[in-house]
Amino acid sequence: MNNHSIKTIDFYFFSGTGNTLLVVKKMKEVFENNRIVVNLFHLEKTDPRKIDTNHTIGLAVPVAEQGTFPLVWDFVKNMPQANETAVFMVDTMLAFSGGIVGPIRKILKPKGYKPIGAKEICMPNNLFPRKIDEEKNKEKVRKGLIRAEKYAEDIISGRSRWRRIPILSDFMGYFSKADWAWKSLRKHYKLAVDESKCIQCGLCESLCPVGNITMNDYPNYRIILSRSGQVISNMPRRLTHYYPEFQGKCTICMRCLSFCPKKAIARIKTKHEIYRAVNVKELID
Repeated sequence: MNNHSIKTIDFYFFSGTGNTLLVVKKMKEVFENNRIVVNLFHLEKTDPRKIDTNHTIGLAVPVAEQGTFPLVWDFVKNMPQANETAVFMVDTMLAFSGGIVGPIRKILKPKGYKPIGAKEICMPNNLFPRKIDEEKNKEKVRKGLIRAEKYAEDIISGRSRWRRIPILSDFMGYFSKADWAWKSLRKHYKLAVDESKCIQCGLCESLCPVGNITMNDYPNYRIILSRSGQVISNMPRRLTHYYPEFQGKCTICMRCLSFCPKKAIARIKTKHEIYRAVNVKELID
């Protein structure tokens, strides 16, 4: 396939605190400047069995456990059979992955997809940073978006490549696919709610991609966000005992902790600063 013939891209993305979404938006800008139609879809809200294999497929996800989140693996595994449908991927990471690029290619190629590009882009730390250096983060984002722009151009021109390192990448990818690895991570990264700060807005429940947070069926609550992402209305009345509860399925995506308007969710016994890269409305809408 000549990549110049790309007409429409369906870009499926999952983003925790927004690094991946920043990359997706930059790539979308480049594609659209080259008259390519780009449709963005929240990966966690999409049935992978219903994707349109007549369009070029883009996948954008964060690195987690040197691979990626279970919901991403499930999505890729359940994508339908294809007939030379072009697919590319991009992931965002702190420093190193090793277990995502090769394993995803290994899943998709036998399904009939044609891998046309894979890129890993370093972005700021969002896993409980103890201290945030704003200037350093801005510079890292700037460099990351330059790489994203160049990668999109390479996809269009046909210069992009998707390689894999057999055995090593499969071994590295094993850990993020294993239930025991996530159970171990949950034991190490325990979250708690400070009820003295919580305003019971339910935003954390709406943000959680795996249904790990519940508000005990609080009656008639709804979330209204301002353009800046601030909670401006929540519930008609409050009952003091309705607070977020964790159900033991957390994959440490950082959404609830990073976007809580009152910083009421925190890691137990560990001090950290809050990092987020986008407006919360972009992850909900």
